Amino acid sequence: MFTIGKFAEAGDVGVETIRFYQRKGLLATPSSTGGVRRYGSEDLRRLKFIRKAQTAGFTLEEIKELLNLDAGNDHARANEMAEARIKELDIKIAELQQARNSLAKLSVQCCHTKQGPCPILEAFGV
Repeated sequence: MFTIGKFAEAGDVGVETIRFYQRKGLLATPSSTGGVRRYGSEDLRRLKFIRKAQTAGFTLEEIKELLNLDAGNDHARANEMAEARIKELDIKIAELQQARNSLAKLSVQCCHTKQGPCPILEAFGV
């Protein structure tokens, strides 16, 4: 059993994050015993699930749905959500790769430009 401080520490988040997740309905607020709320291993599993899903780019609403699916073992819907997220990530990766390539070209131009405006600053409108 964890106090909120130890629970937050075990989940590698701050206490305010725990409270935020509780307000959003992602984590339950345990009952108080002697003025102290205690969190268990199932709470920690849920917190780690939330954090991993956030790392994968899911929104809090999507995470809430995934948590509900976890309780019902709805593999098809979970897979559908994962596939949609993969498509979104692929688009983001392509955008980032394009930005990287553009910046790399500007960097090469900058190295070879000895006079006049800097190609990098000029491309950004400075």
